[in-house]
Amino acid sequence: MTTILKVEGLVKAYTGGTLALKGIDLTVEEGEFIAVIGPSGAGKSTLLRSINRLIEPTEGTVAFLGEVMNSNSKRSLRRWRAQIGMIFQHYNLVNRSSVLENVLHGRLGYMSPLAGVLGRYSEEDKQAAVDLLTKVGLGNEVFKRADELSGGQMQRVGISRAIMQQPKLILADEPIASLDPKSSSVVMDTIYENCRSRGIACLVNLHQVEVAKKYATRIVGIKGGAKVFDGSPEELTEEMIYDIYQGKEHEMHAQASGE
Repeated sequence: MTTILKVEGLVKAYTGGTLALKGIDLTVEEGEFIAVIGPSGAGKSTLLRSINRLIEPTEGTVAFLGEVMNSNSKRSLRRWRAQIGMIFQHYNLVNRSSVLENVLHGRLGYMSPLAGVLGRYSEEDKQAAVDLLTKVGLGNEVFKRADELSGGQMQRVGISRAIMQQPKLILADEPIASLDPKSSSVVMDTIYENCRSRGIACLVNLHQVEVAKKYATRIVGIKGGAKVFDGSPEELTEEMIYDIYQGKEHEMHAQASGE
Protein backbone atom coordinates (compact mmCIF):
# COMPACT_ATOMS: atom_id res chain seq x y z
CA MET A 1 0.00 0.00 0.00
CA THR A 2 1.34 3.42 -1.01
CA THR A 3 1.84 6.06 1.67
CA ILE A 4 0.11 9.22 0.44
CA LEU A 5 0.78 11.51 3.39
CA LYS A 6 3.17 11.45 6.33
CA VAL A 7 2.94 14.13 9.01
CA GLU A 8 5.66 14.22 11.66
CA GLY A 9 5.88 16.41 14.75
CA LEU A 10 3.45 19.03 13.47
CA VAL A 11 3.23 22.03 15.79
CA LYS A 12 1.29 25.26 15.34
CA ALA A 13 1.90 28.02 17.87
CA TYR A 14 0.11 31.36 17.75
CA THR A 15 1.16 34.71 19.17
CA GLY A 16 1.06 34.56 22.94
CA GLY A 17 2.19 30.96 23.05
CA THR A 18 -1.15 29.25 22.35
CA LEU A 19 -0.50 25.80 20.88
CA ALA A 20 -3.15 24.77 18.36
CA LEU A 21 -1.23 21.61 17.40
CA LYS A 22 1.10 19.75 19.76
CA GLY A 23 3.40 17.49 17.79
CA ILE A 24 0.91 15.62 15.60
CA ASP A 25 2.14 12.45 13.83
CA LEU A 26 -0.11 10.98 11.15
CA THR A 27 0.24 8.64 8.18
CA VAL A 28 -2.37 8.27 5.43
CA GLU A 29 -2.26 5.29 3.08
CA GLU A 30 -3.72 5.00 -0.40
CA GLY A 31 -7.51 4.60 -0.36
CA GLU A 32 -7.96 5.19 3.38
CA PHE A 33 -11.02 7.12 4.54
CA ILE A 34 -9.98 8.70 7.83
CA ALA A 35 -12.30 10.69 10.08
CA VAL A 36 -10.71 13.20 12.45
CA ILE A 37 -13.00 13.73 15.44
CA GLY A 38 -12.88 16.09 18.38
CA PRO A 39 -14.72 19.07 19.84
CA SER A 40 -14.62 22.59 18.43
CA GLY A 41 -11.26 24.20 19.10
CA ALA A 42 -9.44 20.86 19.26
CA GLY A 43 -7.20 21.69 16.29
CA LYS A 44 -8.90 19.67 13.53
CA SER A 45 -9.16 22.53 11.03
CA THR A 46 -5.67 23.75 11.88
CA LEU A 47 -4.34 20.27 11.09
CA LEU A 48 -5.95 20.11 7.65
CA ARG A 49 -4.98 23.67 6.75
CA SER A 50 -1.41 23.04 7.86
CA ILE A 51 -1.20 19.98 5.62
CA ASN A 52 -1.85 21.95 2.43
CA ARG A 53 -0.15 25.10 3.75
CA LEU A 54 -3.19 27.34 4.00
CA ILE A 55 -1.65 27.79 7.46
CA GLU A 56 2.10 27.67 7.95
CA PRO A 57 3.04 25.25 10.78
CA THR A 58 5.57 26.33 13.38
CA GLU A 59 7.42 23.01 13.47
CA GLY A 60 7.29 19.58 11.86
CA THR A 61 7.19 18.15 8.36
CA VAL A 62 4.50 17.14 5.89
CA ALA A 63 5.53 14.66 3.19
CA PHE A 64 3.14 14.14 0.27
CA LEU A 65 3.87 11.17 -2.00
CA GLY A 66 7.29 10.91 -0.39
CA GLU A 67 8.29 14.54 -0.97
CA VAL A 68 8.50 17.01 1.92
CA MET A 69 6.28 20.02 1.26
CA ASN A 70 8.15 23.32 1.15
CA SER A 71 6.20 26.58 1.24
CA ASN A 72 9.23 28.49 -0.04
CA SER A 73 8.83 26.94 -3.50
CA LYS A 74 5.68 28.34 -5.13
CA ARG A 75 6.01 25.97 -8.07
CA SER A 76 6.24 22.90 -5.82
CA LEU A 77 3.37 24.14 -3.66
CA ARG A 78 1.19 24.62 -6.74
CA ARG A 79 2.03 21.09 -7.91
CA TRP A 80 1.19 19.56 -4.52
CA ARG A 81 -2.06 21.49 -4.16
CA ALA A 82 -3.15 20.36 -7.61
CA GLN A 83 -3.12 16.80 -6.27
CA ILE A 84 -4.80 17.58 -2.93
CA GLY A 85 -8.52 18.38 -3.17
CA MET A 86 -10.09 20.56 -0.49
CA ILE A 87 -13.73 20.56 0.60
CA PHE A 88 -14.74 23.47 2.86
CA GLN A 89 -17.47 23.84 5.46
CA HIS A 90 -18.78 26.99 3.76
CA TYR A 91 -18.25 25.64 0.22
CA ASN A 92 -15.78 28.32 -1.00
CA LEU A 93 -17.55 28.67 -4.36
CA VAL A 94 -17.58 31.71 -6.64
CA ASN A 95 -21.22 32.65 -6.16
CA ARG A 96 -21.61 34.72 -9.33
CA SER A 97 -20.15 31.96 -11.52
CA SER A 98 -22.08 29.01 -12.89
CA VAL A 99 -22.09 25.60 -11.27
CA LEU A 100 -20.12 24.27 -14.25
CA GLU A 101 -17.46 26.98 -13.98
CA ASN A 102 -17.01 26.29 -10.28
CA VAL A 103 -16.37 22.62 -10.95
CA LEU A 104 -13.95 23.45 -13.78
CA HIS A 105 -11.92 25.51 -11.30
CA GLY A 106 -10.63 22.13 -10.13
CA ARG A 107 -8.46 22.04 -13.28
CA LEU A 108 -6.74 25.40 -12.65
CA GLY A 109 -3.74 23.78 -10.95
CA TYR A 110 -2.91 22.02 -14.21
CA MET A 111 -3.28 25.09 -16.45
CA SER A 112 -1.09 28.09 -17.14
CA PRO A 113 -2.15 31.26 -15.25
CA LEU A 114 -3.19 32.92 -18.53
CA ALA A 115 -5.31 29.97 -19.67
CA GLY A 116 -6.93 29.88 -16.24
CA VAL A 117 -7.79 33.60 -16.25
CA LEU A 118 -9.28 33.30 -19.74
CA GLY A 119 -11.19 30.14 -18.84
CA ARG A 120 -9.67 28.09 -21.64
CA TYR A 121 -10.83 24.69 -20.46
CA SER A 122 -10.64 21.74 -22.82
CA GLU A 123 -13.80 20.15 -24.19
CA GLU A 124 -12.73 16.98 -22.41
CA ASP A 125 -12.64 18.81 -19.07
CA LYS A 126 -16.02 20.42 -19.72
CA GLN A 127 -17.60 17.06 -20.46
CA ALA A 128 -15.95 15.50 -17.40
CA ALA A 129 -17.38 18.29 -15.24
CA VAL A 130 -20.88 17.78 -16.64
CA ASP A 131 -20.58 14.02 -16.08
CA LEU A 132 -19.50 14.59 -12.48
CA LEU A 133 -22.38 16.96 -11.80
CA THR A 134 -24.82 14.49 -13.32
CA LYS A 135 -23.46 11.72 -11.12
CA VAL A 136 -23.99 13.79 -7.94
CA GLY A 137 -27.55 14.68 -8.97
CA LEU A 138 -26.92 18.19 -10.30
CA GLY A 139 -27.15 17.53 -14.02
CA ASN A 140 -30.03 20.00 -14.36
CA GLU A 141 -28.25 22.76 -12.43
CA VAL A 142 -25.12 23.03 -14.60
CA PHE A 143 -25.74 26.57 -15.86
CA LYS A 144 -27.26 28.04 -12.71
CA ARG A 145 -25.31 30.52 -10.62
CA ALA A 146 -23.79 28.85 -7.58
CA ASP A 147 -25.68 31.14 -5.19
CA GLU A 148 -29.02 29.85 -6.53
CA LEU A 149 -28.40 26.43 -4.97
CA SER A 150 -29.21 25.05 -1.53
CA GLY A 151 -26.43 24.40 0.97
CA GLY A 152 -26.38 20.67 0.27
CA GLN A 153 -26.25 21.28 -3.47
CA MET A 154 -23.43 23.81 -3.06
CA GLN A 155 -21.43 21.27 -1.09
CA ARG A 156 -21.89 18.70 -3.86
CA VAL A 157 -20.49 21.29 -6.28
CA GLY A 158 -17.51 21.68 -3.94
CA ILE A 159 -17.02 17.91 -3.90
CA SER A 160 -17.19 17.76 -7.70
CA ARG A 161 -14.60 20.55 -7.94
CA ALA A 162 -12.25 18.56 -5.69
CA ILE A 163 -12.78 15.38 -7.75
CA MET A 164 -12.05 17.33 -10.96
CA GLN A 165 -8.51 17.79 -9.70
CA GLN A 166 -8.02 14.02 -10.01
CA PRO A 167 -6.38 14.17 -6.58
CA LYS A 168 -4.48 11.56 -4.63
CA LEU A 169 -5.85 13.00 -1.37
CA ILE A 170 -8.95 14.94 -0.34
CA LEU A 171 -9.07 17.08 2.80
CA ALA A 172 -12.66 17.75 3.92
CA ASP A 173 -12.98 20.37 6.67
CA GLU A 174 -16.30 19.95 8.51
CA PRO A 175 -18.22 19.33 5.26
CA ILE A 176 -21.59 18.73 6.98
CA ALA A 177 -21.42 21.12 9.94
CA SER A 178 -23.73 23.66 8.27
CA LEU A 179 -26.20 21.15 6.81
CA ASP A 180 -29.42 19.49 7.96
CA PRO A 181 -29.38 15.72 8.61
CA LYS A 182 -30.79 14.73 5.20
CA SER A 183 -28.32 16.90 3.27
CA SER A 184 -25.51 15.71 5.54
CA SER A 185 -26.21 12.10 4.61
CA VAL A 186 -26.24 12.89 0.87
CA VAL A 187 -22.98 14.85 1.13
CA MET A 188 -21.17 12.15 3.13
CA ASP A 189 -22.39 9.44 0.74
CA THR A 190 -21.11 11.53 -2.18
CA ILE A 191 -17.67 12.05 -0.66
CA TYR A 192 -17.33 8.42 0.41
CA GLU A 193 -18.51 6.83 -2.85
CA ASN A 194 -16.34 9.07 -5.03
CA CYS A 195 -13.24 8.42 -2.94
CA ARG A 196 -13.88 4.67 -2.74
CA SER A 197 -14.57 4.22 -6.45
CA ARG A 198 -11.54 6.29 -7.49
CA GLY A 199 -9.06 5.06 -4.86
CA ILE A 200 -8.66 8.55 -3.38
CA ALA A 201 -7.47 8.84 0.22
CA CYS A 202 -9.60 11.14 2.36
CA LEU A 203 -9.06 12.97 5.64
CA VAL A 204 -12.37 14.39 6.88
CA ASN A 205 -12.98 16.49 9.99
CA LEU A 206 -16.20 15.69 11.84
CA HIS A 207 -17.84 16.50 15.17
CA GLN A 208 -20.36 13.69 14.92
CA VAL A 209 -18.99 10.39 16.18
CA GLU A 210 -21.81 8.29 14.72
CA VAL A 211 -21.09 9.70 11.25
CA ALA A 212 -17.38 8.99 11.65
CA LYS A 213 -18.09 5.39 12.66
CA LYS A 214 -20.43 4.87 9.71
CA TYR A 215 -17.99 5.93 7.00
CA ALA A 216 -14.42 5.81 8.26
CA THR A 217 -11.96 2.97 7.82
CA ARG A 218 -9.93 4.65 10.56
CA ILE A 219 -10.62 7.31 13.19
CA VAL A 220 -8.20 9.84 14.66
CA GLY A 221 -9.20 11.65 17.84
CA ILE A 222 -7.80 15.09 18.64
CA LYS A 223 -8.14 16.88 21.97
CA GLY A 224 -6.45 20.14 22.88
CA GLY A 225 -4.21 20.01 19.82
CA ALA A 226 -2.87 16.53 20.59
CA LYS A 227 -3.66 13.19 18.97
CA VAL A 228 -5.23 11.00 21.65
CA PHE A 229 -6.63 8.15 19.53
CA ASP A 230 -5.73 6.50 16.23
CA GLY A 231 -7.41 3.23 15.32
CA SER A 232 -10.37 1.45 13.75
CA PRO A 233 -13.97 2.47 14.51
CA GLU A 234 -14.36 -0.79 16.44
CA GLU A 235 -11.48 0.14 18.75
CA LEU A 236 -13.03 3.48 19.73
CA THR A 237 -14.80 2.84 23.04
CA GLU A 238 -17.48 4.97 24.70
CA GLU A 239 -15.00 5.82 27.44
CA MET A 240 -12.51 7.12 24.87
CA ILE A 241 -15.21 9.15 23.13
CA TYR A 242 -16.29 10.86 26.33
CA ASP A 243 -12.68 11.60 27.19
CA ILE A 244 -12.13 13.26 23.79
CA TYR A 245 -15.29 15.39 24.11
CA GLN A 246 -15.06 16.05 27.85
CA GLY A 247 -17.02 19.20 28.65
CA LYS A 248 -18.45 19.40 25.10
CA GLU A 249 -20.37 16.13 24.95
CA HIS A 250 -23.29 17.80 23.14
CA GLU A 251 -21.08 18.19 20.05
CA MET A 252 -20.78 14.42 19.57
CA HIS A 253 -24.26 14.32 18.03
CA ALA A 254 -24.49 17.90 16.73
CA GLN A 255 -26.29 18.40 13.42
CA ALA A 256 -27.14 21.45 11.38
CA SER A 257 -25.92 23.88 14.00
CA GLY A 258 -23.75 25.87 11.62
CA GLU A 259 -20.94 25.68 14.15
